[in-house]
Amino acid sequence: MLKIGLTGGIGTGKTYLSKHFVDMGIPVYYADEEAKKLYRQPSFLSEMMVAFPDERLWMADGALNMSVLLQSFEDEDFLKRLSHFVHPYVMRDFERWAAEQNTPTVMMESAIIFEYDLVSYFDKIIVADAPETLRIKRIRERNPHLTEADIRQRMSRQMKQEEKCSRADLVVCTGETYSEGLRFKV
Repeated sequence: MLKIGLTGGIGTGKTYLSKHFVDMGIPVYYADEEAKKLYRQPSFLSEMMVAFPDERLWMADGALNMSVLLQSFEDEDFLKRLSHFVHPYVMRDFERWAAEQNTPTVMMESAIIFEYDLVSYFDKIIVADAPETLRIKRIRERNPHLTEADIRQRMSRQMKQEEKCSRADLVVCTGETYSEGLRFKV
């Protein structure tokens, strides 16, 4: 089975591009969505409580305080620790999911394949790319409450798009508008 990682910075069109692969019969595992599901699993939460005993994260009944967790994402050190805790769970789930697919190719869509050294899980890496101004426009359209400064701050936390493109097996430019079509850079 061929395993493809689809990555790219925020606003590059990863999800848009992944839908084309689904249309071609390639199942796509959406890492962000699957990671969010972990926070509802009791076994994951009990292990997380051991790894992150900070009482601010946990309510009196032992439930995870999601608002405190989301605020903690602003702390880069905490976010790194949390990501290193969560990613092994997500990757095990991806491997389980991939084994259940009855196709010769599967794909994972994740913005952080390079950042967290997940490349070894994949046979090929595709990077979605788009000009920065277009990325900002797309992000503002789906998150109108974010300022351009907020967006740039989020972008600055990710690996530079140029670096991702240089490490890719294939770069797909999603264009000035999605309706413009796709252009490939090899």
